Amino acid sequence: MNKLPQITLAFWVMKICATTLGETAGDLLSMTLNVGYAISSMILISVFLLTLVTQLFSKSYNPVLYWIVILSTSTAGTTMSDFMDRTLGLGYASGSLILIAILAAIFAVWRLSGESLNVNRVQGFRGELFYWLAILFSNTLGTALGDYLADDSGLGFAGGALLIGSAIALVVVLKYCTKLSPVLLFWVAFVLTRPFGATLGDFLTKPHEKGGLDFGTVGSSAVLAGILLVLIVGACWAQGRDARQGAAQLS
Repeated sequence: MNKLPQITLAFWVMKICATTLGETAGDLLSMTLNVGYAISSMILISVFLLTLVTQLFSKSYNPVLYWIVILSTSTAGTTMSDFMDRTLGLGYASGSLILIAILAAIFAVWRLSGESLNVNRVQGFRGELFYWLAILFSNTLGTALGDYLADDSGLGFAGGALLIGSAIALVVVLKYCTKLSPVLLFWVAFVLTRPFGATLGDFLTKPHEKGGLDFGTVGSSAVLAGILLVLIVGACWAQGRDARQGAAQLS
């Protein structure tokens, strides 16, 4: 049984919200609370592993559990990227290249394993494990790429978000106007939503003198968590409605 959600507009809205929250919440733990990138990464990776194991052994799609795992990959990806790029001193460009190579290797092994990369056909323990590994490292890559665009490229937070947003819009146009592989376009869009969330999160939290709105990590995280909670409740309601309609048709 496929335990993943249908890919709809609501899915993408929730994905961007979750990745933006992952950026602000990761920065809240590592910088605002001064836990540090290394300790924050260990804490958040532990949370990710706990939620991942729960998801892998669940028997059906659970919107609450699914989006908790997505959020844990996003927060863990933020601190993992910051640890690589800042604590280890690799820099955003080098860190992004390393993560691109890791993500490409995951997709290559996934394809060679015989499992489908089409998320509508991900079934079984092995296929779902590849899916979550790809998500974890795509979110980590997205943070590094977003930081590179915002800090090193000279575009700033708003400029970086605008550039990535335009790239996502281009992927949408390619999906509906070309015959390019929908699976390829899905994963390109999935990767791009993370740097969009990273630059958007920085734009919300950073002070005015750095080009941000100065909402802070606490305020931004609280607002984003509230929005995501409402969307998850909506997803649960829709799932319950579909289940009731299915039962009514069978009776």
